[in-house]
This record gives sequence, C-alpha cells and structure tokens, in this order.
Amino acid sequence: MVYSYLLTKEETSLKDALKELDKSFDKAHELYFYLMQLMVDLTDLQERRLDDARNKYLPSEEDLNPNTRFVDNEFIKVLRENETFKQYIEDNKLTWTNDDIFLKVMLERVTHSAEYEKYMAAQGTDFACDCEFWKNMMRHVILPDEGLADILENKSVYWNDDLETMGTFTIKTIKRFEDKNEDPILPMYKDDEDSEFGRMLFEKSIAARIANDELIDATISSKWDAERIAFMDRVIMGVAITEVKEFISIPTSVSLNEYIEIAKYYSTPKSGSFVNGILNSVIKDLKARHIIVKD
Repeated sequence: MVYSYLLTKEETSLKDALKELDKSFDKAHELYFYLMQLMVDLTDLQERRLDDARNKYLPSEEDLNPNTRFVDNEFIKVLRENETFKQYIEDNKLTWTNDDIFLKVMLERVTHSAEYEKYMAAQGTDFACDCEFWKNMMRHVILPDEGLADILENKSVYWNDDLETMGTFTIKTIKRFEDKNEDPILPMYKDDEDSEFGRMLFEKSIAARIANDELIDATISSKWDAERIAFMDRVIMGVAITEVKEFISIPTSVSLNEYIEIAKYYSTPKSGSFVNGILNSVIKDLKARHIIVKD
C-alpha cells in the first residue's frame, strides 16, 4: 500500500508518493491485459504443438487429425481482434512468450484439467460455451496456480497484491464478451469520479493522519498499549476513518466491511476482528458528536 510506504519513509514527499500511487494504478491495469494475453499465448502454444505433431516424421492418425476445438475457440478469436485489446498489447509489448517454461507448464495444467476434458469431449460448442470454458479455466486452473503468483511477483512488486482483483476483472470481461457489450474491455476507471477517488482518499488520509491516530488511540488506550498495535492495522484504520468521514456517498457499512477484509488480507490473523471492534467504537463516537451524519 502506497500510503503505508509514505508513512515509513520520512524523506518521501507527497508528490513522489502520488506518483507512486498513479504507477500502482497503471501496473494494475497492465496486469489485467497481461492475464488476457496469457489466454491468447496459451492458445498459440497449443496450435504450434499441433502443427509440430502433424509434421513429425511418422505422425499418427491423431497427429494428422487432432481435435482443434481449443485452438479454434471463438472467444479467443474475438479477443484477438478487439481494437482496445490489440492496441494496448502492441503499445506495451505484452507477451508471455519469453516465459516459455512457465507457459509450457501452464498449458499442461490446462490441457490435463477436468474442465478441458469436458470441453473437448462435448458434442458441440457455441460462443457462449467457448466463453464459459475460459471463465472456468481462469477460476479453477490459472488464477489459483502458485506458479502464476510467483512469476508475477518477480515481474512487479505490485502484481502479487493485484492478482485476485485483476483476475476477477478478467473473468468479468469474458462475460462482457459473451453478452456482446459494445466494448467488453474494462476501462482503467469507471468514470471521472472513480479516477479521482484514490488520489483524494490518499491525500485526505495523509492530511488527517494525526487526528485519526488520536481517535484510534483514545479508543484503544483503556484496553491495549497503543505502541503495540500493528503498524498495518493503524494504517488501515486511518484510511477507513477518512473514507467514512469524507465520502458521504459511501455507506458506513460498506466502508467497514471493505477495510475489515483488507485487514484480514494485509495484516495479522486477528486483525479483522480487532479492526472491526476499533472502527465501530470510533464511528459510534463520531456519530454521537455529529461528525458523521450518514448511515
């Protein structure tokens, strides 16, 4: 989290931190396209394998007449031709072909999966079935793969944290292709308000850091030593308080649920319940003093 990075680096200016925040958004968007390109590169690798088998010195009947349903998948064909996708891949030179060992291992896992066997054995398919196949591949084979997480972490420090979210967006995009959306590729931001939200929350959290720490400390002082609170718990609670106070359109319960889940993911095993208890006490106090007036 860029906010926690800023708090631990006294020499880091707000301007530099905002640049780092923008970079993290850009890298998340890049990962989204990178995951979609993985489906294309896996298809291309399988097609090369089938061609190599056909051209063997003594090809078998199966080599000469393979089941080409996987390489002929209509969703992949449509994805390749999507102008938004093509332009981004070309501009950013995204490819998995340099990671040939990973690509081969992943293709083996795909082609030996139950989902693949079911798809290849079906009597027939249509565009919806082809989309469903890749949604299942993403959910059950590709995204849960530890090798994928490892290789992404080596490529970018941002991508390990972003994988789950961008994986969800990738599956959502396949569904958008299936539903024939005008441009199924998701934009980096939903709208102008969405594009400003992260920066606004970041800046407001920095500005309110001392005040938020005082609210947190006042709540925990009677039960815990404030200095022993996990640093990440404090960061998460500070941002949560800022969001609840400053963003009137976001229901309090939505903010609370979001940051409790963030605490579970980024901090200690017990952080979810701890952050939940502290935030509920802080928000109850702020509502009693009419500092927060929303539900």
